[in-house]
Amino acid sequence: MQTNFTPDQLKDPAMASSEKILRTCVHCGFCTATCPTYLLLGDELDSPRGRIYLIKDMLEGGRPATPEVVKHIDRCLSCLSCMTTCPSGVHYMHLVDHARSYIEATYTRPWHDRLLRTVLASILPYPNRFRLAIGAALLAKPFRSLIGALPLFGNRLKAMIDLAPARVPARSPFDRPGVFRTQGERRARVAILSGCAQPVLKPGFNEAAVRLLNRHGVEVVQPKGEGCCGALVHHMGRDEEGHAFAKRNIDAWIAEMDGEGLDAIIITASGCGTTIKDYGFMFRDDPDYADKAARVSNLAKDVTEYVAGLTLMEPVRATDLVVAYHSACSMQHGQQIRTEPKTLLKRAGFTVKDVPEGHICCGSAGTYNLLQPEIAAQLRARKVANIERTQPDLIATGNIGCMTQIGQGTGIPIVHTVELLDWATGGPLPEALEAAGFEKRLDSLAIAAE
Repeated sequence: MQTNFTPDQLKDPAMASSEKILRTCVHCGFCTATCPTYLLLGDELDSPRGRIYLIKDMLEGGRPATPEVVKHIDRCLSCLSCMTTCPSGVHYMHLVDHARSYIEATYTRPWHDRLLRTVLASILPYPNRFRLAIGAALLAKPFRSLIGALPLFGNRLKAMIDLAPARVPARSPFDRPGVFRTQGERRARVAILSGCAQPVLKPGFNEAAVRLLNRHGVEVVQPKGEGCCGALVHHMGRDEEGHAFAKRNIDAWIAEMDGEGLDAIIITASGCGTTIKDYGFMFRDDPDYADKAARVSNLAKDVTEYVAGLTLMEPVRATDLVVAYHSACSMQHGQQIRTEPKTLLKRAGFTVKDVPEGHICCGSAGTYNLLQPEIAAQLRARKVANIERTQPDLIATGNIGCMTQIGQGTGIPIVHTVELLDWATGGPLPEALEAAGFEKRLDSLAIAAE
């Protein structure tokens, strides 16, 4: 794609980076075939190619973003399926992130949109605030229909209430800084991201990861001072806030790397993993953090990516469970991790089925299902229908957002991949399977195996 940026514009590192990305695009349109919003809406401007044209015009012109541009950029899920499809290697993620930052700096949103985004940015990255917000949502559930009928943002408030869990999970003893020792000889030492929303909604994920890693000789440390990775606000264009969260984590992990040392930084939420692996790019021009951020990105690994490099012990329990594996967009498109989770599940004794249209987003996408609830609902219905076609006993995935989104649309139990690996190698039955009554079935199978 031909570009016409001025020399002065290209002095801005972000603009220079976007210009290189724009020049990579050859207008082929392959991306339109795998873009969820284009498949649903059929509008060229709601495809990656269309958005690239809008972004090019906006950045080259140096003008404030227009309502039309904002509408179509806001509709982008950042699922990155287009990056997997693109034969030219267009790095759409960095381009759309820059566009969102530019929009945030140049466009004044309607007051109700600004208010809602500020509320989300002020609550979701902070576990204690998020826990209180869930409590408020539970109190509001009886009035969800009335709230949904409110003008301007009632539909979004209703989406928030609907996505809230039925209860506020208890705090986990693992949700604190500290070191979790191995059960035998230590083979490696890793840090684990505590995160923000996940330890509130599903504290069992990190518990399962710690148990699994300890069982395989890996010491786990949760450093003091780390927390939200910054992805939620970063993808809303709020760069300053996102970078502040990232710097806090970088400082915490560098202290461990330069202290007792780390072999990896383990992430159990693939959405966070994609962002942390991009810290090196985010801070490439920061003289104080460029090197440190690159070191962190190089050590970051999804938990299944790391466990795939270990010699996983033989399963200690027999199972006949059929698992539909849902690969989060941030996993398969953002991190290019596709086979490792399924291979691990198969080795653990599960029958694994691929989901039809597995490359299409479920509609979660960070805060997308809160800010674009109608499109997100259509994508959830499509995803659930495809999952149910495989007739699984349960669903496994590696991202808390996908689990919350898909779980709202189906009665099939949904668990984190690491919970199944932990259970198969000696850990407790995942809470979702216990609640669904799987314990009796599995006990009967164990007796039959004896």
